[in-house]
Amino acid sequence: MRATDIIMKKRGIKGQAIEPLNRKEIEFIVNSYVRGEIPEYQISAWLMAVYFNGMTFEETAILTDVMLHSGKVMDLSSLEGPFVDKHSTGGVGDKLSLPLAPIVAANGVKVPMMSGRALGHTGGTLDKLEAVTGYRTNLTEAEFRNFIEKTGFAMTGQTKEIVPADRLLYAMRDVTATVESVPLITSSILSKKVAEGSEALVFDVKCGKGAFMKTLSDAKALAVSLVGTAKAMGKKARALITNMNEPLGTMAGNFLEIEETIDILKGQGPADSTELTLQLAAHMLVLGGKAKTEEEGLSLAKEAVSSGKALDLFIKNIELQGGNPKTLMAEYKTRRSKFFEELKAERDGFIESINAFEVGMAGVNLGVGRNKTTDPVCPDAGVEILKHKGDSVKKGDLIMRVYGKDSASVSASMPLLKNAIEYSDKTPQKDKLIFKIIKQEEL
Repeated sequence: MRATDIIMKKRGIKGQAIEPLNRKEIEFIVNSYVRGEIPEYQISAWLMAVYFNGMTFEETAILTDVMLHSGKVMDLSSLEGPFVDKHSTGGVGDKLSLPLAPIVAANGVKVPMMSGRALGHTGGTLDKLEAVTGYRTNLTEAEFRNFIEKTGFAMTGQTKEIVPADRLLYAMRDVTATVESVPLITSSILSKKVAEGSEALVFDVKCGKGAFMKTLSDAKALAVSLVGTAKAMGKKARALITNMNEPLGTMAGNFLEIEETIDILKGQGPADSTELTLQLAAHMLVLGGKAKTEEEGLSLAKEAVSSGKALDLFIKNIELQGGNPKTLMAEYKTRRSKFFEELKAERDGFIESINAFEVGMAGVNLGVGRNKTTDPVCPDAGVEILKHKGDSVKKGDLIMRVYGKDSASVSASMPLLKNAIEYSDKTPQKDKLIFKIIKQEEL
């Protein structure tokens, strides 16, 4: 078998229909690259062919499986399931994994969560967790299993042994302008999620200004690919396409989002982040077999919050993974960067919109995120958003509190944040929080 023949088959021959690649061909091209047996220019050509000609669900499922088995797969067989996880495609103020895991775990569904770090304008779950003093995200496999057994969920980072093919292929996608390829995105996401031991998956596919998928058609294409490929792999899955035109909730920052997580688990969180957390939980409980309908799942999720059980599990997890609950609750609502400014309304009227992408980029300047994977983050940096789309304001009303790693970062971020806010003279129409739900049975 030759790499050239596989590239040609995926590229296509003029006048002939493009045939799907089979398992042996996909195994050969991926495994040969991982072993260093084919050069970068050939894997680059293959990636570009995939970018232009796409893949079927079956091809993408095979690619995902090959990537999955390029490294270690978490063994959770000693634990009683079901195991269900959620994956977000990334946004601004998107802290939903943090309250979601204990809410779902409180209802008897195990959540093995392997998360990532901030890159670009979107936040990272690991950075938020590590804002809790002492919290460890570099768990061994034994610790991961042990903590899931004790609280029903655990949160860890990806190790070098997990899906090494993804790291190598992503690095090539990044420098060959093939990052946006839907089957390549799908295989990257799914290979990591299946490697952590999940039997079912709920995808939160963000759509809008602060998302990687800017349009509903692009978001739907990814959602359908994720759900359809999971189905081809024998995994239960569904996707919610959700609004990321504006930041989610009131907090966009690392420790700030830990605070909002506690608010949500106390039943005192912002309407949008609370509602979306509960809706995602409902779908996870349906896939986990604990609820027959989304309505029943929603009721169970609300009960986990109102009873205090979900908050108790979150606090227990903080302690298990190295944090100090007493320190955390002492810092709750009081821990802030000493470098801050207030952003006030420039005119009377209504908030027409707050651009999530602009807020996210301001967050990078402030120290919330990073431009390169090696950049450090500031746990106390971020933006507290006090007014939202549709709110009436008077000139001089407080709209945001802006916290940074130093005074220069705050000053540099203020123009971006001012530019993110649009005003109008009449009340704007509120956008939907959930645009569409994609279920396997509909594909």
